[in-house]
Amino acid sequence: MIDEGGFVKLSILNTNSKEDFLAVTGGPLEGELWLAERVLEKRPFTSVQTLIEAFRSVINNATIDEKIRLISSHPDLAPTVDTTLSETSQKEQASAGLATLSSEEYQEFQRLNHAYREKFNFPFVICARENNKHSILEQFALRLTHEREAEIEIGIQEIIKIIRLRLIDLIDISE
Repeated sequence: MIDEGGFVKLSILNTNSKEDFLAVTGGPLEGELWLAERVLEKRPFTSVQTLIEAFRSVINNATIDEKIRLISSHPDLAPTVDTTLSETSQKEQASAGLATLSSEEYQEFQRLNHAYREKFNFPFVICARENNKHSILEQFALRLTHEREAEIEIGIQEIIKIIRLRLIDLIDISE
């Protein structure tokens, strides 16, 4: 299913079994397979973009409880050594400079993670690949001023960005 380069062909995703579809697309979802189950019903996909749009539609039409569950499935930023982070999450956080924080920066991230969870009761989610440690800290400060409803929607939009990039990395677009 996934070739030696780590890609899967869209034609394979369009025709393989539910179990195989969930196994392939589940990785980008931090374990929230209910999304992939709903997206599966929208097959066939004519392009990676139509697959991404299917995920976007399912997420935007999810219940508020499902959205919070999806947000809650994401890890804190800049955790201590955490072997439960997916390899993809580790790489994304490293790309934003979160794997090489000074002790002061690390403490600041921990303080902000805690403050954010205290206020909203879910983790701060941002597309790390589109940011760096400085812009993430700025967004923490800004987003801590928001109301919970606004943060749910912002978190969901960030997750859509994350899923988009992960699917682009996964799907063989040579077809």
